[in-house]
Amino acid sequence: MSKTPDYKQLIEAHFRVKLSDPLRSAGAPRFELVIDERLAARGVTAVFGPSGCGKTTLLRALAGLQPIHSGVLRVNGVAWHDQAGSLQAHQRPVGFVFQEASLFEHLSVAGNLEFASKRAPERLGPEQIQEITEFLEIGQLLPQKPAQLSGGERQRVAIARALLVRPELLLMDEPLAALDQTRKREILPFLDRLKSELDLPIVYVTHALDEVTRLADDLLIMEQGRVEASGPVDEVLTRLDVPRMLGEEAGAVVEGTVTERDSQWQLLRVDFNGGHLWLRDSGEAIGQCARIRILARDVSLSLADEQASSILNRLPATVIGMADDTDRAMLLIRLAVGDAMLLARISKKSAFQLRLCQNQRLWVQIKSVAVLH
Repeated sequence: MSKTPDYKQLIEAHFRVKLSDPLRSAGAPRFELVIDERLAARGVTAVFGPSGCGKTTLLRALAGLQPIHSGVLRVNGVAWHDQAGSLQAHQRPVGFVFQEASLFEHLSVAGNLEFASKRAPERLGPEQIQEITEFLEIGQLLPQKPAQLSGGERQRVAIARALLVRPELLLMDEPLAALDQTRKREILPFLDRLKSELDLPIVYVTHALDEVTRLADDLLIMEQGRVEASGPVDEVLTRLDVPRMLGEEAGAVVEGTVTERDSQWQLLRVDFNGGHLWLRDSGEAIGQCARIRILARDVSLSLADEQASSILNRLPATVIGMADDTDRAMLLIRLAVGDAMLLARISKKSAFQLRLCQNQRLWVQIKSVAVLH
């Protein structure tokens, strides 16, 4: 029996947003966003899709910056929009982090933070402001003006400012898109900490799959104003209809725990609910949780355990389903490895030679495994 949902821990989003183009005939809809989702008001919900699919429009509607044409929006049981009316943007307890850090250039970092703290429901004391500056390691930046900061430092200040309003919901609109790879690597550990240490639901818009696989607990995939798939990130990424949208980046995310270090060969063992994997030692501590990404193109199949092989990671699996790939010569195979799901992309010829069928038992061979950190 399914549990009755806890409406105080849900974002109930059932609404339409219509945008009109003034160059077209009067009132003609240029774009329509249709959302009919219940999102968990916890962890990170990533909203993923190509440019122009409606990701930012969704965030703006949640924040009250984009009018909702019809429908209902409730957060933690409180109506933010329904037939009775709509909370204005300043009445909604949200923090918003934009792609470009929108800081007041004439104020110091300290001044930007003080301005944000005045928007909190209750005035924050110096200790609470210090707690957030220490959390984001920006204490040394307080006297500086935004023009003196790097892109990564500006975004850390923008995140601090969003947190200082004491939001019930944090909205992040492609916060890493304007940063180079070095600055992205600087910011990502702080986003990891936001997720793990703060009890704050985050809706995170991105078109970068590496950010989804590293940060997301739940995932919405959008296209042309509609949600094409939604649910826990590990389930959505291994659906057979989703990988065709992701191309060469299609694959699975697996959660595990570091259980052993092989110092002789510089390897770590990670146990998960389908067995264990060996991967390159990158310094994780024994007992540490590890999120692993396994690309479909790095998974091959065998009818037997090929022990005389250079591939270390070989696991028994069951074929759950098969679907055509966008490449007509290839197939996508969905596989159960214990309670975990993996994807493999193999040629149709290989599938024919292996005589693959539903519920078939075989072995997966994983050529490359990466810890997401």
